[in-house]
Amino acid sequence: MALGWAIVSTGRHAETLVAPALGLATDTHLIAVYSREQARTDAFAAKHGAQVAYTSLEALLEDSRVDVVFIASPNFLHAPYTQMAAQRGKHVLVEKPMAVRVDEAVAMVRTCHAHGVKLGVGFHLRHHPGHQEARRLIGEGVLGTMTLAQAQWGFGRRGQAEIPLEVCMEARSGPRSAWWRQPEHVGGAWAIMAMGVHCVDLLSFLLRQDVVEVATLSDGQCPDSPLERLATICVRFHSGVLGTVCCGSRIPDSKNDATLYGSHGRIALGNALGTALQGSLDVVSDTVQTTVAYPTEPLALYTRQVEAFNAAIQHDEEPTASGLDGLRAVQATVAMIESAATGRAVKITPLSAVL
Repeated sequence: MALGWAIVSTGRHAETLVAPALGLATDTHLIAVYSREQARTDAFAAKHGAQVAYTSLEALLEDSRVDVVFIASPNFLHAPYTQMAAQRGKHVLVEKPMAVRVDEAVAMVRTCHAHGVKLGVGFHLRHHPGHQEARRLIGEGVLGTMTLAQAQWGFGRRGQAEIPLEVCMEARSGPRSAWWRQPEHVGGAWAIMAMGVHCVDLLSFLLRQDVVEVATLSDGQCPDSPLERLATICVRFHSGVLGTVCCGSRIPDSKNDATLYGSHGRIALGNALGTALQGSLDVVSDTVQTTVAYPTEPLALYTRQVEAFNAAIQHDEEPTASGLDGLRAVQATVAMIESAATGRAVKITPLSAVL
């Protein structure tokens, strides 16, 4: 059963990743796109083969051909747009972060549940075959008792330790991207929101464990520099496993990898954090020793994400990254930002206490 999709926002992310992935995905038709400017949305629709271009979100959501809405709007609009879509019976795949506040994320989960629609979150790294294999091996106990999980995602320029935030965001330059420079619109963080939240979610996915405590050091979250360019985050998972995450734009030649250690070995995911399917899986343990290399496929993770969400709808299953997963990530992200601002470790409220 083919599903009709709509894209809310015609920004860089939708232009370079979301729309092309929809074009490649099976059982997927791009029905509609939304932007506030008619010329822009007309051009986007023509380029990517959408059947109709809307400048009214309400009109798009009334289109009976649309089954699923991909929300790629600025972070602070994720919550209201998701609830609008759910109230009109549309399934929602929302880009991360799911929301900028915990109460917003809770409302999104409740609204989608009340209207019987699926809510998924755009954690594309969960669809990397190396990450899925690592999760399987860890779940089967190949590494024994897990002890430490590490991830890094960043970039930088040699010889430039102090890169202005505007330069860091040059790929997102222009008036439609100004919200990335506004703390209240982006959610109070830059590197954490752009990359760190992916790293923490990936480690949670691999371990099948929730984060219960975080401690963050950053070069932001203060009056002179509200948005950080570099952050280091220590996390504690519910079983006691410790984790570290580093993210930002002051890391030239960053390897962008993850490594997980247990009592019987380690799993290394080399250069496997990013927007493309790439990198390697290296397993060294008492029972398994293997290395797998993945050829670079720029759109594969997003195409797999779309197809997996289609399957969740068709088979009435939970998405690979569900609304509850997104809510947990919002809890962790809010705690990271609070920790960076206050200089204290922050414990995370159990999910059962906020729903």
